Amino acid sequence: MSNDDDQILIQRCLAGQSEAFGDLVLRYQDRLYNSVYLMVSSSEDARDLTQEAFVHAFRRLDSFRGDSAFYTWLFRIAVNATISFRRKAARRKTYSVESVREASGNEPIDDNDGTRPSARLETHEQQRVVRAALEELSEEFRTAIVLTEIEGLSYEDAADAVGCPIGTIRSRIHRARNELREKLRIALREDDE
Repeated sequence: MSNDDDQILIQRCLAGQSEAFGDLVLRYQDRLYNSVYLMVSSSEDARDLTQEAFVHAFRRLDSFRGDSAFYTWLFRIAVNATISFRRKAARRKTYSVESVREASGNEPIDDNDGTRPSARLETHEQQRVVRAALEELSEEFRTAIVLTEIEGLSYEDAADAVGCPIGTIRSRIHRARNELREKLRIALREDDE
């Protein structure tokens, strides 16, 4: 999957073949959902925000200039939608049943390592600890980490996705890593006690 393939699908969609956008959705929906989920920690909200990002991208596809990769542009739309959502949620101070359920650990577990019965529990617990530490980071730091460490975007693409200078992204990543490291160290020490 290359930027050239994306450009072809975009051109087809702009020429009236809207089903070409469906190919872009299929190509990026899982990746976008996973990133948004890490920012909101609710599968229901992540699904809604992912869908909102695709709808917005479809409506504004003619404004995509191609200065960056399509996914970077799409991710920026999703980040903006997520930031708006989180601000509204913070004002309401309410939590969905889904958030409570997921925070309690009742969510799907990656079962790739089936060699030991405890492997799934250990993996799940590690994911829970990392997710909880990520949630404690500021929105800017969490977004920077998700973009670079989980999405694998370059610093340049991450800076473009959030609309800030590359130096700002570097600083956020550095500070986020330090905060995350400290939060994980504290969490692991508490688990040992």
